[in-house]
Amino acid sequence: MTYIEPAPIKDKENPLESMMQRFDAAVKILGISEEMYYILKVPARQVTVGLPVTMDNGAIKVFEGYRVIHSTILGPSKGGIRFDPAVNIDEVRALAAWMTWKCAVVDIPYGGAKGGIACNPREMSAGEMERLMRAYTISMLDIFGPDKDIPAPDMGTGPREMAWLMDEYSKAKGMTVNAVVTGKPLVLGGSLGRTEATGRGVMVSALAGMEKLRLNPYRATAAVQGFGNVGSWGAKLLQEKGVTICGLSDISGAYYNAKGIDIEKAMAYRNANNGTLEGFKDAELITNEELLALNVDVLVPAAKEDVITHENASKIQAKLIVEGANGPTSASADDIINEKGIMVVPDILANAGGVTVSYFEWVQNRIGYKWTLDRINRRSDRMMKDAFDKVFETSQKHGVSLRLAAYIVAIDKVASTYKFRGGYG
Repeated sequence: MTYIEPAPIKDKENPLESMMQRFDAAVKILGISEEMYYILKVPARQVTVGLPVTMDNGAIKVFEGYRVIHSTILGPSKGGIRFDPAVNIDEVRALAAWMTWKCAVVDIPYGGAKGGIACNPREMSAGEMERLMRAYTISMLDIFGPDKDIPAPDMGTGPREMAWLMDEYSKAKGMTVNAVVTGKPLVLGGSLGRTEATGRGVMVSALAGMEKLRLNPYRATAAVQGFGNVGSWGAKLLQEKGVTICGLSDISGAYYNAKGIDIEKAMAYRNANNGTLEGFKDAELITNEELLALNVDVLVPAAKEDVITHENASKIQAKLIVEGANGPTSASADDIINEKGIMVVPDILANAGGVTVSYFEWVQNRIGYKWTLDRINRRSDRMMKDAFDKVFETSQKHGVSLRLAAYIVAIDKVASTYKFRGGYG
């Protein structure tokens, strides 16, 4: 399945507001000044554009597009472009901030950005999509750039759309500029390891958490909620490390087998069954709520936001939660989870493997040389493990959860860099 950089979407408990609650708590612990608080909170640049596109029926339709640069203090800004009917400037602004913290926590020299166009790609032809992406690229020629702002795929976009973006930008610059975007097809400078990157980061984060909890992978059990790109690769790679995957779920329901589910077989079944596990016979059908409450060692929510809330947090029996999705745990559930003594590897750390390999793609484009898959995996694993160790150390120092510690690490890095650069005062 195609890799995209995962990003939260709005829902009933609003994971974006949850993120801001945690941001505020971290700022309080760090003793950040009011001036620095607003520097970190307010985006550096916000762009709204109207995009006239000729549709297949000859009519001209105007789409509204956005690009928000939250920060460039650590380096060029980085973030996906989503095509979705619900896209709006407030959502894009919050997602851009999320990217800043994610890049900072894994020590990647990027700031955060996000883009989007309010459209419904499911109702558009390939030609309409291409004209829209090219129009958006032209409108952002002074924003995008390998040293300025580097987009990537997100909801509703993929390697095809990134290829169009790269081509349109390159034509405007009069030369091929691979490094202007990541998530491209391999033949255009995309990176090996990108497809499984986020799931691989989930695996590394899970093993690091299990080590702290003294859980032997060969005796451990896990349930994975969501069987898309992140969930399926996370499950497959965990199984390869010895973990028994007892539960899976997707849009068709949840599936349980106490003896373990063969993930490769489940992936093959899904791929041959219109992308779902519906009718999968090697496990019994259970509800999604039952999956979250399974008596397993590790729970990986890798589907959508706000699946763990104050209503069901008390039922969770896992010792370790590794957030493959963004915003799967609402802020209202944090205290309950912490009181139960459950370790949570938060989203801005656990699923940062994707942006890490996107960074590797950019580096390879800049030096004009492709790395081997083995080198990419080794470097990605090391960066994810180093980030986990830094967050764990910070959590011990301040006596806080890994989630709050991740925000402390990220915010402290950005704020300190700003001060060293003499950004204000």
